[in-house]
Amino acid sequence: MAIYLHLQTHGMAPKEVACITKAYEQTLHALCVKDRDDPLTEMVAKTIIKIAQTGIKDASKISTLAIKELERR
Repeated sequence: MAIYLHLQTHGMAPKEVACITKAYEQTLHALCVKDRDDPLTEMVAKTIIKIAQTGIKDASKISTLAIKELERR
């Protein structure tokens, strides 16, 4: 749920929203996060959006970079 609240405030195009949403879902799946109320979802959402804002348009690449970023924390 965290990603959807952030996307509403960033005013992105539908194609960008679809890419970011896919990256978010892929990342949560890879991290085995099933509870959408888990505080980790907020951290994942912010990381995904930050990476997407660099211009990367591939959901899998965004997800991979997000996982690497989150592992460093």
